[in-house]
Amino acid sequence: MSRIKWAAVASVAIMMVALLGIPTTYAKTLYVGGTQSLTGPFAEDSAAVLAAIEDYVKYVNETKNLAPWRKEKFPADIALEVLWRDDELKPAKALSIYEELKAKGMLVARISGSPIALALKDRLWEDRMGATSMATGSYLLTPPQSIFTYYPIYTDSCAAVADWFKGNWKETRKPRVAYLTADNAMGRSIEIPEMKEYLEKIGYEFAGTQYVPLVPTSPPTTQLTWLKEKGVDLALGVMINPGSQPTVKEMVRLGMGPFQAYKMTFGVPAPGHAAVFAAAMGELGDGYVCAGSFLPMDHLSVPGIKFCSDLQDKYRAGKRVTHIMYEAGILEAMVQVEALRLAMQAVPFEKLTPRDVLEKGFYKIKNLDTGKISSTPLTYGEGDIEGVDQIRIDQVQKGKVVEVGLTPLRHIYTKK
Repeated sequence: MSRIKWAAVASVAIMMVALLGIPTTYAKTLYVGGTQSLTGPFAEDSAAVLAAIEDYVKYVNETKNLAPWRKEKFPADIALEVLWRDDELKPAKALSIYEELKAKGMLVARISGSPIALALKDRLWEDRMGATSMATGSYLLTPPQSIFTYYPIYTDSCAAVADWFKGNWKETRKPRVAYLTADNAMGRSIEIPEMKEYLEKIGYEFAGTQYVPLVPTSPPTTQLTWLKEKGVDLALGVMINPGSQPTVKEMVRLGMGPFQAYKMTFGVPAPGHAAVFAAAMGELGDGYVCAGSFLPMDHLSVPGIKFCSDLQDKYRAGKRVTHIMYEAGILEAMVQVEALRLAMQAVPFEKLTPRDVLEKGFYKIKNLDTGKISSTPLTYGEGDIEGVDQIRIDQVQKGKVVEVGLTPLRHIYTKK
């Protein structure tokens, strides 16, 4: 049969597949996703991220659209597939997973927590592999690295809380600040000279540090009593909700908090998400402050939040994901897919390498419109891994999340 006749037969076959609704098999496939921490303290967060990545990939494969508000299209002849493994928040396991997925042809990666970032960051840079990150410690900024963030690093978020608190300070004396932070790599990442120097520069007296287990097995009574004895007005730390919720419960029991007998405000960056905290704590958590997180998922007037809801209506009827990190997963998927799309504008699919996706993809992302899921559109570049340039500050008031401020990044920790 001639080539023309074969082409005609192929065309008819493709039309029949489309008419019958048979899933199309693509010869060209690109992978997104990466290592997840589905076991351990980040399990709920990571599961929400994975669900969102899976939903976004289905959406792009079916429509070739990148978002309802965007005009660009993903290449029609290329399919996306989600590849992931559970690293159990174990650095050694994450390293082996990374090598496995890279060997399968994956051109992007992801970070599931601070221990994983610290284990993988140098390997990723050696391979020139771009990665999205669920962790945003100052360790990502130097030396040059290829891990990209979509919410502010922890030190900048702590600085935003400190600025907001200082702006509302009414007394003539200096306010006293201390760290009340998780006893792990994430929590300790704020203990850098630049952070303490910034706090003192804007008028705080620094009192010291207290640590709380990432997931406390008993109330942090000793740590909170120490803060009270030191006369601390503002406590800053990095915690996940399984740490911040019992901490605030014990604060209330001890009569500590913005609306308690002993006036002290407790502020954290994401991932101590105010939306998750308020849903669990209600009015018991009033006064809790979180910077750098995401809008509650019931804000359906926001295009990106509406998109999240529509995806779940289509792909998760009866099994919706309500955790705020679903929004983070959409951001990670958007960034990974956009990096691949941009790279293919410069390099043919068959010749793509991780370095191409890093340099011609991630580095070329400018003002990526996320439908206001992130605090600002995302922009990256060589040596510029922080996607946003503003931080939203939320406080729990009457059991609800209330935005109380929006401030530029202070860049507390800068590249050396």
